[in-house]
Amino acid sequence: MGVIKDNFGKIREQCKELILTDKQIEEIMRRVIKEINRGLSKETHAEADVKCFITYVQDLPNGKEKGKFLALDLGGTNFRVLLIHLKDENDFEMLSKIYAIPQSIMLGSGTQLFDHIAECLANFMKEHSVYEERLPLGFTFSFPLTQLGLTKGVLARWTKGFNCSGVVGEDVVQLLKDAIARRGDVQIDICAILNDTTGTLMSCAWKNHNCRIGLIVGTGSNACYVERVENCDLFDGPKTGANIKQHVLINTEWGAFGDDGALNFVRTEYDREIDQHSINPGRQLQEKMISGMYMGELARLAIVKFTKAGLLFGGVGSDILFKRGQFFTKYVSEIESDKPGTYTYCRDVLEELGLDHATDEDCANVRYICECVSSRAAHLVSAGIAALINKMDEPSVTVGVDGSVYRFHPKFHDLMVQKIRQFVKPHISFDLMLSEDGSGRGAALVAAVACRDAQ
Repeated sequence: MGVIKDNFGKIREQCKELILTDKQIEEIMRRVIKEINRGLSKETHAEADVKCFITYVQDLPNGKEKGKFLALDLGGTNFRVLLIHLKDENDFEMLSKIYAIPQSIMLGSGTQLFDHIAECLANFMKEHSVYEERLPLGFTFSFPLTQLGLTKGVLARWTKGFNCSGVVGEDVVQLLKDAIARRGDVQIDICAILNDTTGTLMSCAWKNHNCRIGLIVGTGSNACYVERVENCDLFDGPKTGANIKQHVLINTEWGAFGDDGALNFVRTEYDREIDQHSINPGRQLQEKMISGMYMGELARLAIVKFTKAGLLFGGVGSDILFKRGQFFTKYVSEIESDKPGTYTYCRDVLEELGLDHATDEDCANVRYICECVSSRAAHLVSAGIAALINKMDEPSVTVGVDGSVYRFHPKFHDLMVQKIRQFVKPHISFDLMLSEDGSGRGAALVAAVACRDAQ
């Protein structure tokens, strides 16, 4: 028994580097704000890691938006087209369809990509009998964009396996308009382009008018928030005069926080290894400590290290365990879903990995490692959110959240609430709201608000 207890003690000791202290969290908050201010400033924007792109979204939904709107949600290997009918506050109808993007189009020309999207749009309008109507459309485009206006967004670079020629450096709204014009059979007004964090914020703000932050914790991680126009050097719209809007939504692109070394004081050997073997070494370093794309692999690297040191599974691993990328992030959520003292899900996972010789003590240790990795992710996100809430300094703030990690991890929400409360100014109240279908409905709402304002 002494050896087992000793193993547990050794693993706990070596996992300490995965646990953020309150002092470290305070330092991260300071550094996040410093970097956000660099992104907002004209002088430092070019070299800032956290770009703080201006979205030109200046109005949040007030619940009075009505009518039919199209939304197009492009962010990966398939895209969705949605038809949303807003009737009154909290009453809406939504129809949607998912279309695949073949590999040949993902790696072909921009013209092919946008022609394919326009064709799917036209087919969708026929299917839902709105082919003859002229409808406003909100376009969610979840790739790095430099926005020059509500309906003008220039692609900075492709990510997620796309490499269409003739699109980087171009206005993607214009490319979509051109493709629709080439067809000549449907009438669509593109009212806004946005990314998924903006969509999440807008979607939650329709139901909860205190929503001021949109957060994604899924395959990737990003946040947007409401900033005062006077703090945005790069804002091109009017800043003074009658009827001037005081606020604008900022897309932080905070996944890149730490690319300049700001997180080195809390990064571990596991983080460095993940980064070295990624497709973008040295970039998106905060995202690699938080998001679903990497969380399972972080846990696997620690488990492998302790197995090879003889502290887990009697020193006997398996081919699957030793293979990169084979410990999925969903395993972390499953293992942490077991009730205290039980290891049903944990044993299922370990058996899938060919580790059916695991003891109860091994299960307890594996769960502890998973908890350290996921808690650190939740605390890093919380540091950023608490910093943003304190920066805005409003009496009450709702944070709209979407993404698979937040949605499916059994403790992520509670870990965040607890940690944010600890670091938010005492007079501010906040809550976290799960976004229902943020990026789709949010796009339609941005279009709806733009139409409301135009009228």
